[in-house]
Amino acid sequence: MATSSSGDLSESKFLTVAEVAAQMRVSKMTVYRLVHNGELPAVRVGRSFRVLEEDVDEYLRKSFYSAG
Repeated sequence: MATSSSGDLSESKFLTVAEVAAQMRVSKMTVYRLVHNGELPAVRVGRSFRVLEEDVDEYLRKSFYSAG
């Protein structure tokens, strides 16, 4: 999980599964699969999940590959 150098999460932005899905242009089920498979770190809040915006950015950065 990406955090600032001091480990302070107070300025971090947490996204809902729906917001992550919209940002990544995938279904909510795809985001749930990524979370449950451990590919995308998340925090459980009650019955829902929250994902740090930095973790979404990092996941997308790692997922790029050059085709052709």
